[in-house]
Amino acid sequence: MRRFLAVLCGVAILACAPATTLAAPPLAEAADLRAEAARAARAGGPLIVIYSRADCKYCQTVKRDYLQPLAADPQRGKRVVVREIRQDAALPLRDFAGRPTDHASFTGARGIRLVPVVAFYGPDGRELAEPLVGAGLPDFYQSYLDDAIADASRRLARP
Repeated sequence: MRRFLAVLCGVAILACAPATTLAAPPLAEAADLRAEAARAARAGGPLIVIYSRADCKYCQTVKRDYLQPLAADPQRGKRVVVREIRQDAALPLRDFAGRPTDHASFTGARGIRLVPVVAFYGPDGRELAEPLVGAGLPDFYQSYLDDAIADASRRLARP
């Protein structure tokens, strides 16, 4: 009976404890696209860049639900490098040619007006798959992302 009460008390304590969510760490902001893309290519995958804004709720959803878990995954995260470029920030950035620029200028030069955009790059800055524009349908977004990563990885492997 004492054992039963001890177990019951333990369960009650756990039930009252605040639930904590083990969230994936935030995405790193892009700093040197040439180096980051080369690192991804050496691992056999693309550099994945999300173009976002701080006030974009769809950007937050794509990062939280798809890209942060991908980057934190011990298996899949080893094959890709995921970075964020902020359309609304003048953060320093080196482009694919190694030239200095900033996040906002680079985004504008790419013609990106609406976010989120998830793009897939090789070490030379060439897009390896169709970018994912917008948040898409939640039921299919993971599939679209997986397909784009597979397509980009195949194109990267071709000589």
